[in-house]
Amino acid sequence: MALLEIENLSVEFPTRAGTVYAVEGMTMKLDQGEILGVVGESGSGKSMTMLALMGLVPFPGKIRADKLMFNGHNLLTISERERRKIIGKDVAMIFQEPTTSLNPCFTIGFQLAETLKFHEGMSSKQARNRAIELLEQVGIPAPEGRLKAFPHQLSGGMNQRVMIAMAIACNPKFLIADEPTTALDVTIQAQILNLLTSLQRDRNMAMVLITHNMGVVAETAHRMMVMYAGQIMEEATASDLFNRPQHPYTNALLAALPERAVGGRLATIPGVVPGLADRPKGCLFSPRCQFATDRCVAERPDLSLWQHGSLRCFYPLGDAEREQKIKTDHLIGAEANQ
Repeated sequence: MALLEIENLSVEFPTRAGTVYAVEGMTMKLDQGEILGVVGESGSGKSMTMLALMGLVPFPGKIRADKLMFNGHNLLTISERERRKIIGKDVAMIFQEPTTSLNPCFTIGFQLAETLKFHEGMSSKQARNRAIELLEQVGIPAPEGRLKAFPHQLSGGMNQRVMIAMAIACNPKFLIADEPTTALDVTIQAQILNLLTSLQRDRNMAMVLITHNMGVVAETAHRMMVMYAGQIMEEATASDLFNRPQHPYTNALLAALPERAVGGRLATIPGVVPGLADRPKGCLFSPRCQFATDRCVAERPDLSLWQHGSLRCFYPLGDAEREQKIKTDHLIGAEANQ
C-alpha cells in the first residue's frame, strides 16, 4: 500500500462569477522513501495541492476528492483533533518563506520546543536538549546559543535550516519541501539540497520537492510531475522526463533552461498561466502551445497512461503518427504563423 494516495483532488473557490479551480483532477501516489519533484510556473497549483493535504487551504476554499489517504488515515473524514496528531508529526512541511513562517515574537528555541512538547510529550529540559541536537543536525553552529535568538537575528539560510529542523523534529514519514531554496544564494542552495537529501535518505522519508528550478530536481527526484494551471500535464521518472519529454509544456520548460540557450538567447514560453477565472475551454495550455489545433481549443484532454508515465495531451511528442494527426486536426498554434 502506498504511503500517500490522492485521487481526483480539486481545490475550489466560490466567486460571484462562479466556482474557480486552483487544483483540478489531481491524482498521485507516493511510496515510503520516494522523492517526487513537482515543477511548473507560478500559479500552477503546486503549493495549493500540498496545502490541501495539510488541511491549510485558506477560506473560502473547499477541498473535494475521491480519495485522500495518508498511511491508512482518510484525511477527508478524520476529525481536527486526529489531524493535529498527524500534521507536524507524521507529515511535515517546509514553507517557502522561513522569515514569514517563523513567528517573530518567539525565540527559535521556544518554537522548536513547542513542537516537541505537543507531539512527543517531552519535558522542557528534554525538548531543549532535543532542539540543540536538531540544530546541530542541520548544520547551525553554536546551536545552544541560537536557541535564544529571534528569527530576525538570523540570516535567510539559517532560518531555512531552522525550518528544516522543525519539520524533521518528530521524524516524519512524509516531508513536503515547498521551494526550500527560494531567495538563497547558489552556495546555500546546494547546502540545503544536500542536507534535505541526506536527511531523507537516513530517515527513509517520502518527500515532495516543489520548485520552479528544473535543475534542482534533476539529480534529486526519483519521479517528476509537471503541473500547469492546477492540472498535471506530465508525470514520469526524472530520467525519462529530462531526456524524453512528451508534453509540449514540459519541452518548453526544459528549452528555457540557461544551459540549453541557443546562440546566447534563452527560449521563452509566450503568454502567461491563465488566471483562476479565465481558463480556456479546451486544453489549458492551448493558448501558449505552438502545436495547438482546433481540437485542443475545443476539447480538454484527460490525464492518461503514456509509455512510462502519465500525460495530458492529444499529440505526444513521442507519438510516431503525431505530425499527421496535427495536420488532420488543423494546426492553429504559433507554428502555423511562422
